[in-house]
Amino acid sequence: MEMWYYWYRQRKCQRVGKCSKIIADAEINLKNVMGNKATIKHIEFWVSDLKRAIKFYKGVFKPIGWDCIEKNAFSNGQTKIYFIEQKVKLQKTIGPRHICFLASSRKVVEDVANFLIKNKSDIIRGPLESHYKNRSSYTVDFRDLDGYIIEVATKSVALRK
Repeated sequence: MEMWYYWYRQRKCQRVGKCSKIIADAEINLKNVMGNKATIKHIEFWVSDLKRAIKFYKGVFKPIGWDCIEKNAFSNGQTKIYFIEQKVKLQKTIGPRHICFLASSRKVVEDVANFLIKNKSDIIRGPLESHYKNRSSYTVDFRDLDGYIIEVATKSVALRK
């Protein structure tokens, strides 16, 4: 089951004072999924137009297997991405340059690229074979409606010498 579901059930049961077995199972499941490594629980994007952003990201996330779980959120079963409308001025800041989503195949990258082309999105590069430090992946990089840089790429594989 998805981690967020276990967390939800755990919180709900703690409030009622029951369900200690569910809480124990959830903790075991989290340990099995995470081991001793932290994972990203959620990411929050501020967007200028929530309705427009959700429509755009539904098209991007569908091919990569992320589901809409709330009116403003998507999840892959482990990590959530929330979109919050904010009426603030866009400004450049120091921080992450981009977020990369791991695609399961070249076809997934192609499907995302076709969605972007159909919607006249700002594609920075790709889809193309990208090489970095003796490794290669198939990728498309683009800007979303508010200028965030997003990448969808296959797993990097070692190049043969």
